[in-house]
Amino acid sequence: MSRAPFASFQNVIFFAFLTIVTVFLGYLLKPFFFAIFWAVLIAAIFAPLNRRLTLRFKRPNLSAGLTLASVLVAMILPLGLLVSLLVAEAIDIYASVHASTDDWVAKIQDIVASLGSHPLLAELQINEAFIAEKSIEVLKAGSDFLVRNLTALTSNTVVFLLQFAVMLYCLYYFLRDSDRLVDIFTRYLPVDRRHTILFISEFLTTAKATLKFTFVIGGLQGFLGGLIFYIVGIERALVWGVLMLGLSVVPAVGCSLIWAPAGVILLVSGHIWQGLTVLIFGAVVISSVDTLLRPVLLGRDIRMHSLLIFLSTLGGLSLFGFSGFVLGPVIASLFLAIWKLFAELYRQEEAQNQDSP
Repeated sequence: MSRAPFASFQNVIFFAFLTIVTVFLGYLLKPFFFAIFWAVLIAAIFAPLNRRLTLRFKRPNLSAGLTLASVLVAMILPLGLLVSLLVAEAIDIYASVHASTDDWVAKIQDIVASLGSHPLLAELQINEAFIAEKSIEVLKAGSDFLVRNLTALTSNTVVFLLQFAVMLYCLYYFLRDSDRLVDIFTRYLPVDRRHTILFISEFLTTAKATLKFTFVIGGLQGFLGGLIFYIVGIERALVWGVLMLGLSVVPAVGCSLIWAPAGVILLVSGHIWQGLTVLIFGAVVISSVDTLLRPVLLGRDIRMHSLLIFLSTLGGLSLFGFSGFVLGPVIASLFLAIWKLFAELYRQEEAQNQDSP
C-alpha cells in the first residue's frame, strides 16, 4: 500500500519523459515530413511490383533497388523533365512580357475601349480608365509573382535536392522492410493491432486513390486543355496544359481558372470562333471530366462524400501546400475511421454492461 504513491509518481515521470523524447524526435523529423510522407506513399503504390521481384529473385536488397530504379524511370525522371521544360517556358514568357510591357498596356486599353463601346455595356457606364489601370496592375502582379517563385525555386535548389535524397533513401528501406516496419509500428503502439491496421489501411487507401485519380483526371484535363489551346492557336499550349494539370488538384474550379479567362480574352479581342470553341469545349468536355469522374472514382475507393472530399482537399492545400491535396482527404478519412471505431467500441461496452448482472 505504501509503495502505491511512489509507483504512481514513477509512472508520471516516465510518461513525461516519454512525451518529451517523442516531441523532440518529431521536432527532429519535422523538416523531412513531406519527404517521408511521399516515400511512404510511393512505396505503397509500388509495393506489388516489389513483392513480385522479391518472389522471383529471393533477394530483398536487389528487389528494392530494382523497384527504386523503376520509380525513377516511371515517375521522377519524366516529372523532372516536364518541370524543367515548364520553368524554361515560364522564363521565356516573363521575358516576353517584361520586354513588351508598353505593348501589353496598349492592348489592354484597346480591349477595354472596345468593351466600353459595345451597345449593351455602354449603358453600364464602365470606367475605362479604372479598369485599364487595374488590369495593368494585375498584369504586373502576375509577372512579379512569376519572378518571385522562379527565384525561390532557384534559391531552394539545395534544400529540394536534400529533401529528394532523403525521400529516395527512405523509399529504399520502406520498400525493403515494409512488413517489418509495420510489425514494429503495430507492436509498440499502445493500441489494439486490429485498430492500428485499420488506420494504416485507411491512410494508404485514401492516399493512393487521391494521388492516382488526381493525376488521371489532371492529366486528362491538362491534355484536353493543351490540345484545344493548340487548335485555336494559343501560344505555348504545353505550358497552359501543364498549369491546368497542376490546378486540377482543386476540385470543381481548378482548370477553369485557365481556360475560362482565355476564352473571354479571345472573344473580346475579336477572335470569336476561337473564344467560343475554348469556352464551349471547356464547359462541356474539360469540366465534365472532373464533375463526372472525381466523385465517382474517389468516393468509391475511399467511401467519402463528395462535399467532404472537396472541403478536405481545399483545406489541405491551404495548410500543407501541394502535398495537401493528398493529406487533406487522408486526414478526413482517418477522422471518419476513428469516429466509426469509437461508435463500435461504445456499442460493445454498452452491450457488455447490459449482459453483466
